[in-house]
Amino acid sequence: MREKTIEQKFRAAVKAAGGLAVKFTSPGFDGVPDRLALLPDGKMAFVEVKAPGEKPRPLQLSRHRLLRRLGFKVYVLDDESQIGGIINEIQST
Repeated sequence: MREKTIEQKFRAAVKAAGGLAVKFTSPGFDGVPDRLALLPDGKMAFVEVKAPGEKPRPLQLSRHRLLRRLGFKVYVLDDESQIGGIINEIQST
């Protein structure tokens, strides 16, 4: 399965949960996660989408650590079976 397909399924699942999975870009600050998951009741997290078995690049891992130190949830999604668990975890925090 391609990264694009996993990303589309994630967007659809977040929408079904009543939220938005917006594309996140930050000019001049490379390595940020692909999507910002915004769910009801002010729940949010960053989601890096990868093709199955792919791992984040070193710069991406650095950005993930920075975001986590700032108190944000960051997930790496590389299999569609993870989607429900990620959404549930975001909703429960």
